[in-house]
Amino acid sequence: MALRHDRRQSALAGVGLFSELSKGQQRSLARLMTCVEVPAGRTLTTEGEPGREFMIIVDGQASVRRGGRLVATLGAGDFLGEMSLIAGTPRSATVTAEADMVVEILNRREFSSL
Repeated sequence: MALRHDRRQSALAGVGLFSELSKGQQRSLARLMTCVEVPAGRTLTTEGEPGREFMIIVDGQASVRRGGRLVATLGAGDFLGEMSLIAGTPRSATVTAEADMVVEILNRREFSSL
């Protein structure tokens, strides 16, 4: 359990959005996160759909497509979903797991409580 909590805090420290948080604030935030295993091929977000989660990639790789065109590849330490939650706009891209992944997730309510 402590190892998972440490991994969450480490993941948070690498996200610019949370870089100004104190260690205590990072610990509080880490307690809100949920670790999820995602199999290769699973869609994490769908372009045009409402955003419900913010995700930090702990392990694995994902492709980012806009209008069906590959625009980026994400890996450990990268994050996604923040703009849809902050701005209340639909997802700007479809993100698909290209390999088995582990992601830390905050849902809309948890993200808003920050």
